[in-house]
Amino acid sequence: MKSALIHVSVSLVLCVAWANTSLFDEVSVDLSPDHYAEKVIEYLPCFLSMPCNCLVNLAYIYMGLHWLFWHGNGKETHEGRYMRQVFAFMAVFYGPVQWTRLALLSRAPAVLDQWLTLPIFAWVPVWISFIELGPAKWRATHAAALELGSILSYGLALVHERGFEVALGCHVALAVYKGLRVQLAHGDGRTRGDLLLAVLCCAGFVVLKLLDHWLARYWFFQRLTGHFWSKVCDVLQYHFSFCFLTALTQRTQGTQRTQREKTAAQQD
Repeated sequence: MKSALIHVSVSLVLCVAWANTSLFDEVSVDLSPDHYAEKVIEYLPCFLSMPCNCLVNLAYIYMGLHWLFWHGNGKETHEGRYMRQVFAFMAVFYGPVQWTRLALLSRAPAVLDQWLTLPIFAWVPVWISFIELGPAKWRATHAAALELGSILSYGLALVHERGFEVALGCHVALAVYKGLRVQLAHGDGRTRGDLLLAVLCCAGFVVLKLLDHWLARYWFFQRLTGHFWSKVCDVLQYHFSFCFLTALTQRTQGTQRTQREKTAAQQD
């Protein structure tokens, strides 16, 4: 857990430092409360001025802590545990970042909110590569290279108004493609259901966020707005991704262990 915490924390601190420079002054981010369909309640403190959109971020923290301290069946390898804990720490830290964006409505937290989305999505292909290759062949340098490339891809937001959306779309497409591939190779009915739910929640996250103001015409979405429900979908896609990836990790590592034992027995 210490290694996972250090690696995620170092990356977060570097991103926070860069986000607070003038480097991203030209990035297109929304800094007005009018961007959100939920009405501001003036008499509440800034960190609760949009209470539903703010408090939903607790779900990221709760879900992240749940998976951080998840024990499974006790057969995790050290590397598999590291994969899970890095992903969990990302969720735990992401909730407060989004909350800070809503509370302050300033540029640095808004940039950080967008930016951190990319390495979170990139960790799915990293974890899947670990599942496919196994602990013996997987290399941490490959994971570091992919995560670094993911962080640098936010540079697209500097060259085009929709650069972030392009980068995020590529990350989502890669994660879905790798998920489908590993499911076909190693999955079963349970993991197929988890993958389907993760993809559906991802679609809900995107669509509900885009329709935030349009949905607010209806009474049901005037306090619990499209943005709020998009965050619920985001937490659920994160959770089902954990279900999918941990199940496949245990399945493939069990198979690999059995094969090693058979090989050793034949050699004896």
